[in-house]
Amino acid sequence: MIKVGILGATGYAGAEIARILISHPDAETVFYGSRTYAGQRFSEVFPYFRGLIDEKYDVLREPALDVMAEECDVIFTATPQGYLSSCLSKEILSKTKVIDLSADYRLKDIEVYKKWYPGIDRDDDPSLLSEAVYGLCEINREEIKKARLIANPGCFTTCSILTAYPLVAEGLIDEDTLIVDAKSGTSGAGRSAKVQNLFCEVNESVKPYGVTTHRHTPEIEEQLGYAKRNAGGDGDPILINFTPHLIPMHRGILATEYASLKALPDGTYPDETMIRAAYEKYYGTERFIRLLPKGSWPETRFTARSEFTDIGFTVDERTKRVVMAGALDNLVKGAAGQAVQNMNIMFALPEEEGLLQVAAF
Repeated sequence: MIKVGILGATGYAGAEIARILISHPDAETVFYGSRTYAGQRFSEVFPYFRGLIDEKYDVLREPALDVMAEECDVIFTATPQGYLSSCLSKEILSKTKVIDLSADYRLKDIEVYKKWYPGIDRDDDPSLLSEAVYGLCEINREEIKKARLIANPGCFTTCSILTAYPLVAEGLIDEDTLIVDAKSGTSGAGRSAKVQNLFCEVNESVKPYGVTTHRHTPEIEEQLGYAKRNAGGDGDPILINFTPHLIPMHRGILATEYASLKALPDGTYPDETMIRAAYEKYYGTERFIRLLPKGSWPETRFTARSEFTDIGFTVDERTKRVVMAGALDNLVKGAAGQAVQNMNIMFALPEEEGLLQVAAF
């Protein structure tokens, strides 16, 4: 039995990890960490856990990474930006594995991190940043198997990258024409109280935010850049337009993406058959990616509370562009579920363990 600790257990992502692990046959949560609610029962903060947690563990404890390293085989850190990098050490990683849901170890270039996450003073071991594996399960599975530190991807990035990755990796689109138009439910903003996320502020309204400045932009660019280089492209960075929107629902992400097709050597352009073949090559055997049939498009209601990502596409022959769309649950595949999927890979368990929930439509 894998002994699990969750730091930030009373945030949306942390509580979702706890929910998923309740039904995991090979894992037990033995440490629920929360600075805000320390000393209270976890099942009182979230009453839907009543009767489901062993009483000896059902008390929220002060965050203490060194203590957790002694008690846990793996630690999930659903903590604010900058927290983990301020206290993680090689000594802790010699005793336990860490799956981090913040952005502390997602970006390999520290200067890029500082640009997109200003105000977070980092003075951590740079070797840990080099060691961290970007935990996008379907793309980096082999590296995840050997990792002891996982940078769990963000929700927008998971959806955006998975939707476009095969076409970049196969050199079928001009990466620098990629436009990502994404919508997210309000839980993506976290559980902290913010006026702009109050019911009266978001209900019956849709709004863009973080236009040209959203922190997930460099994450998408960096990961798609690796795909570009693997396809034999130049080393120039990819630059995309990414615009998120807040919509009045609890959870879910829909990313609609547009890109120009690259001309083939004979002067023609990739058609629907070639595009589908690229998706099948990368995702044909993936348990949690569902490539939709022609004419079908993803809907967030069909992935809600599940680990699945649904992807659809069409080729616009008139404009020589491809339109792609992906949908997933921002708290499951976009955060907690992917973290558990990473844990399964790290401990050589079947990836679907604890994760085969049907979407709660």
